[in-house]
Amino acid sequence: MKEIFVNLKRFEVPKRLGGICPIDNPKKWIEWVLEESIKYGLGKLQDIRVTFLLPEALIISAVEKLASYPPGEVKNLYLGCQGVFREDITPGGNFGAFTTNLPAAAARNLGCTWTIIGHSEERKDKLGIIERYDPSCHKSEMLKARAMQAINGIINDEVLCALKAGLKVLLCVGETAEERGEGPFDVQKPRIEAVLKAQLETSLQGIESETGAKKIVIGYEPVWAIGPGKTPPGKEYISFVSKTIKAIVKEKFNFDPVVVYGGGLKEENAKMIADIETIGGGLVALTRFTGEIGFEPEGLKNIITRYAT
Repeated sequence: MKEIFVNLKRFEVPKRLGGICPIDNPKKWIEWVLEESIKYGLGKLQDIRVTFLLPEALIISAVEKLASYPPGEVKNLYLGCQGVFREDITPGGNFGAFTTNLPAAAARNLGCTWTIIGHSEERKDKLGIIERYDPSCHKSEMLKARAMQAINGIINDEVLCALKAGLKVLLCVGETAEERGEGPFDVQKPRIEAVLKAQLETSLQGIESETGAKKIVIGYEPVWAIGPGKTPPGKEYISFVSKTIKAIVKEKFNFDPVVVYGGGLKEENAKMIADIETIGGGLVALTRFTGEIGFEPEGLKNIITRYAT
């Protein structure tokens, strides 16, 4: 089964408020997204699962919309949230004192089956907090490593909470330009591997009782290549990284994970990504990158069609 994740970020914010959504009402927008996706047959794909990762406020509307269709029309469509908190509600423990945070138990109860954790935007936010209150963290390699280890530790808490609540996890990892460093690719490889190893070994620590290939997918994000005007990695680069991720997880945690390309699956690179043996899918965000950028179900259909053929 190939995995296509659709990260809708805050795409429900309308254009009049600075967002990209063509519809002012977010409930109507997510219903339209799912209606169109089902119309294009994305719920009946062979060997491809499509998971929409949603802002919390859209989850219930999305669950209700999918439930209004016959099961055969939506059998390959799933819903997830955009992260969970590092602590959770537990019987006999915290009953729900999580103002502003989304506990995994709440996400599961809303109807989610997946969550994304460790996305580059989440890692950047957490690093920004550390840097704000401790600007010295960039003054030495040791301090930088300690900051990143702290972030990986928080992500590990989130992963464990998600798994214990019954959610499946898309765990994102990847290197920044600074971490990759300068020089030819062969010189960069050991540095890339070291970053991925540190992220994976800490972020997945303690999952032994909850693990399995069906519960955890690894999303590779080349952070240095994400954003307008950036040059994405080629087939050799992605092949090396995905093989490395699989080897690290297999050696440390004894399962072979599905690895998806998280640098942005699009029409232009979908065929190349599909041809990489160690890649099992991708992460989609925008479907239109030039002119008036945006997300459209038709564009999603085109990306998946390109990937599948």
